[in-house]
Amino acid sequence: MCAHVLVAEDDEMQAELIRRSLLAEGHTATVVHDGRAALDAAHRLRPDLVVLDLMLPVIDGFGVCRVLRRDGDIPVLMLTARTAEDDVLLGLELGADDYMTKPYSPRELMARIRTVLRRSGRAVADRRDDAVVRAAGVTVDPVRHEVRCDGEPVECTPAEFEILLAMAAEPERVFSRRQLLEVTRGTDRASTERAVDVHVMNLRRKIEADPRRPARLLTVFGVGYKLSGAHG
Repeated sequence: MCAHVLVAEDDEMQAELIRRSLLAEGHTATVVHDGRAALDAAHRLRPDLVVLDLMLPVIDGFGVCRVLRRDGDIPVLMLTARTAEDDVLLGLELGADDYMTKPYSPRELMARIRTVLRRSGRAVADRRDDAVVRAAGVTVDPVRHEVRCDGEPVECTPAEFEILLAMAAEPERVFSRRQLLEVTRGTDRASTERAVDVHVMNLRRKIEADPRRPARLLTVFGVGYKLSGAHG
């Protein structure tokens, strides 16, 4: 696996540590130290992943993530010393694909980067045997990493894609939040199960005619969520 990673970190020592770790993993890296430079580099270089510190000068990480999501689908791994759950959820609402808090080990960071790259479809992987799945008018193609709803393309973050892929493969199965959390980011993130609700909310905006009255991605109260087997 080889990827181009943009590192937006205002702490130069931390940025250099991340850069060296990425190079050791076989990736290439571009390092910037403020939010404006991060946006400029992302638009110019189109990296495979952005490692994004929240506490950036000029434009903070939330602002950078908001623009990146508005303009494209580059995966974002947020990195910050802020640990409040509201910050985590806000980052996910803006479309971040993962979230790590400082202090962290470079080894864990590299593992998270590998996971996000794999889920985003930007990693080199053999998925020729993966079948297209369909449910509730939603088609998920894991080979092309494409989602369509009633034939129209739908842009999804990697985490949203994994949720839809799992649920469309087993329509009418009820998934708990913990199960969907494991699908998207692993059991080590049990403290952020509420993040699943954010992903579901975002998906409803994309695949439901009326997100406030969903007909496809349904809540099973007290248990979790399911994708209806109706509509095809």
